[in-house]
Amino acid sequence: MASGQLYETPVEPAPAQFEFVRRTPSPQLAGIVTELIGFRELVPVYVRQTEVASLHVPLIISFGEAFAIGLSRAPRDNDRFASFAAGIHAGPVIIDSYGRSCCIQVNFTALGARRFFGLPMSELADRMVPLDELLAARGRELRERLGEETDWHRRLDIAESFIAQRLTNAASPQSEVGWALERIMTSGGRSRIAAIATEIGWSRKHLAMRFADQVGVGPKAIARIVRFNRAASLAKQANRSGWADLAAECGYADQAHLVREFRELAGATPTGLG
Repeated sequence: MASGQLYETPVEPAPAQFEFVRRTPSPQLAGIVTELIGFRELVPVYVRQTEVASLHVPLIISFGEAFAIGLSRAPRDNDRFASFAAGIHAGPVIIDSYGRSCCIQVNFTALGARRFFGLPMSELADRMVPLDELLAARGRELRERLGEETDWHRRLDIAESFIAQRLTNAASPQSEVGWALERIMTSGGRSRIAAIATEIGWSRKHLAMRFADQVGVGPKAIARIVRFNRAASLAKQANRSGWADLAAECGYADQAHLVREFRELAGATPTGLG
């Protein structure tokens, strides 16, 4: 539970309110981890942040107060999570913190998470799963070791080493799934799923089943998230000609379709996401 002063209205985070260390992983973890982050809040202020739908699978190892997290809704009083991993969710993630959070975050790729955790990613999709359930005693030992260390860079070294060691005997993802995922991503989410399945020699049903195991959600949901993220990125560029043109460029039926997708995947309109 949160302790200390809780403001009725959350404030926007400011750099002076936290320590933040970001690292690109070593080449050894290429394709497995996209980044590692050290984070500690310094001021006891209530902050709310919203993360839009993405293909990252975060692992959070906490040494401080738990976060309150809601999937596609505001978190409730009992939605508290400290050390956990979260699978892909096709919607916004709303996170409340209270000024005493301290953690390391490891952002895995979807297929990298499948290798690291060694379980069907459908078991993490649309969920926050406690670290103890995922890594048992090894997870508790890692958390204790990281908590005893005080230097952020040494903490990140320990985390990278742990991940690399765990991957030593990990099974590789199916090449067909990796190819299909890359095809969806490079097309900006516009590739037809039926055509991808045909090229692999699978049925759409079998492709969806393999994606549920290896990625967590089906290829259609992945394409939807990829398309949204491309549109959100392009929307931030200067001199855009208009929302209707952006919708057409990214493969939406029309501007109304674009706006609906932004509301469902980001919890905001294109202009509100800013």
